[in-house]
Amino acid sequence: MVSPVLSDRDRARIRDAVAAAEKTTAGEIFTVVARSSDDYRFVPLFWATIVALLVPLPLIFLTRIGVLDIYLIQLVVFLAAATVLSLPALRFPAVPGPMKKARAHAAAVEQFLAHGLHMTEARTGVLVFVSLAERYAEIVADAGIAAKVAQPVWDEAIAALTREIAAGRLADGLVAAIGRAGAVLAEHFPPRPRDRNELANDVVLI
Repeated sequence: MVSPVLSDRDRARIRDAVAAAEKTTAGEIFTVVARSSDDYRFVPLFWATIVALLVPLPLIFLTRIGVLDIYLIQLVVFLAAATVLSLPALRFPAVPGPMKKARAHAAAVEQFLAHGLHMTEARTGVLVFVSLAERYAEIVADAGIAAKVAQPVWDEAIAALTREIAAGRLADGLVAAIGRAGAVLAEHFPPRPRDRNELANDVVLI
C-alpha cells in the first residue's frame, strides 16, 4: 500500500490555512499535490532507441560480425535498456530536467482549469501546485491577479515552499505558501461584502 503524501492532520492544517487566508481577501486559494505529473513511459523507449541505434557502428567497423548477428545484438540491447530504464528508480532520473519542468507546468495549468479557478466571480483564483516526483512547485494566478501582482512575488513564495519540501516538510511549506498567497491577495483584493467561498478548502491529491 502506498503511504499517504499528507496525513489527515496535515490536510486539516492546510484547510485551516486556506480558510484563514481567505478571510482577509476576496481571492480564492486552491491547493493540489501530485505524486508526479507524468509517468514518462516513453522516456525509457526513447533512450533505448538511441542506445540501440549506436550499437551497430562499432560492430560494423571493428568486428567481422554478420549483419544478422548485429541486428540481434541491437534488438537485445534495445530490450535490455528499455527494461532497465523502465524501473521506477531509474525512469525519473532518466527524464531530462527541462522535460520534467515543462510537464509539471502543463499539469499545473491543467489543474487550474480543471478545478475552475478561471471561473471565480472576480477572476481572483490562485492555485498552489506541487509535483513531488519532479520536485516542482508553482503558483498559478488568474488574469485579475496577474495584472496586479508581479511574478517575482510568487517566485519568492515558491522558493520558500520548495526549500520546505526538500527538507521533508511538505505540509509546512504548503501552509506557509498559502499564508503568503493570502497576504499578497489581501493587499490587492480585500474582502468584499457578501463574499462567498467559491472553491473547496481541502487539498487535492492526485
